[in-house]
Amino acid sequence: MIHRLTLSRYLSPGDSLSEILFGLIMTLTFTTGAGLLVHEGRDAVREMLIATIGCNVAWGIIDAAFYVSGNVFERARLSRVGERIRRAATDEAAAGLVGSELEELLGRGADPGDDAELYRRIARHVRASPRRSRAVTGDDLAGAFASFWLVFFSSIPAAVPFLLLDDAWLALRISNGILILLLFVTGFLWARHTTLRPWLAGSVFLIAGIALVAVAVSLGG
Repeated sequence: MIHRLTLSRYLSPGDSLSEILFGLIMTLTFTTGAGLLVHEGRDAVREMLIATIGCNVAWGIIDAAFYVSGNVFERARLSRVGERIRRAATDEAAAGLVGSELEELLGRGADPGDDAELYRRIARHVRASPRRSRAVTGDDLAGAFASFWLVFFSSIPAAVPFLLLDDAWLALRISNGILILLLFVTGFLWARHTTLRPWLAGSVFLIAGIALVAVAVSLGG
C-alpha cells in the first residue's frame, strides 16, 4: 500500500480522491454489468473481472501519464510567468504581474498597501532567482506511480469474493457490496480535508453507488 505521507507529498487530497473514486466507480460499473454473465458460469464472470482489472491498469497508466504531463505543463506555465516578471520594465510592473497571478488565490487583504508590498517582495524574489528546469523530475514519476496504484488498488477488493466463493452470483453481489462500502469510506475519510460532514459525504457516495447498482440490476445486471 502507498503510505499516506507519500500520497500527501505528491497528490492533493482532491487528486487522490478523484483517482480512487474513478477506480471504484469504473470497477462497480463493470461488476454490475457482469450480472448478465452469471448464468453463463463462473468462468465467464471471472473473465469479466480480469477484464475489469485490466481496464483499471490501463487507465492507471493513462492517469499516470496525465499526471506527469500536467506537472510539466504547470511548471512551463509558471516559467513563462517568471520570464515576464524578470523582463518587466519596473518593479511595479513586475509586482502587477505577480498580483494578477496570485490575487484570485490569496484574495484581497484588509489593507491594499499590504497586498502591494507582498507582491513587490515576491516580484523581487522571482527576479533575483535563477530559472528553474521544466524537465520531468523524480517527484513527477513518484506522483505518477502513486496515481497509478490508487486506480489499480481500488479494483482489487472486487476480486476477493471470486477467489473465496464458488457461487458466482453470491460472489458478484458481495463484490458490489464491498465496492459500495468503499465508496462510503472514501467519502467519509476525504471529507476530513474539507468543511463537509464526513457522515454526510460518505452517505452521498454510498447512495450514489446504490443507485448505480439499482439501475444496472433493473436493466438485467
